[in-house]
Amino acid sequence: MRIRRREPDHRVLYLVAARCLDYPTTEFVAMLPACVAALAEHGNSPPVVTLRELLTALSTRTLADLQNNYVETFDFSSKHALYLSYWSDGDTRRRGEVLAQFKSVYRQSGAVIDTHGELPDYLPLVLEFAARGDLEAGRALLARYRSSLDMLHKSLHSKESHYARAVAAVCDTLPAAHATEAPPPPTELVGLTGYQGRP
Repeated sequence: MRIRRREPDHRVLYLVAARCLDYPTTEFVAMLPACVAALAEHGNSPPVVTLRELLTALSTRTLADLQNNYVETFDFSSKHALYLSYWSDGDTRRRGEVLAQFKSVYRQSGAVIDTHGELPDYLPLVLEFAARGDLEAGRALLARYRSSLDMLHKSLHSKESHYARAVAAVCDTLPAAHATEAPPPPTELVGLTGYQGRP
């Protein structure tokens, strides 16, 4: 009889990564020690070690520094967009359909998702859904957009941003994407009526 390999439970890692990739607040700074302690209970696998390195880097900075760096990294350029379907569909008609598919996944899981005004493909939101809502469905979304995560990681790494570690940690929990060079996100700037958020 063939025994199916059980996937590791990465819910804590996904939740910590979600917190790291969201806008820094006083609450986030206060919870950094708890994040470190939570990861310490999950061994020394490569993604856990990578995420701990990020927490260490974030812990050495003031809140104002964290906020300024976050805005500079994610709000001033679409090159580091935290919206998964942006990397594959850009601002096109198709992206509106894809965003609806994200919402459909959330509804079908039965989880109550507060988007806080963000688009449903916002990476911290997807990670929190995987951590607190439906691990299997959330992981499937992340795996489906592994190429988007790879492109985001490459862009952050080229900027020498410490946030690249959070994306790298998430990628390390997923199947490898096909080794193809993806084109830049297409732009059309139509078809997103009814969706608010960046970019």
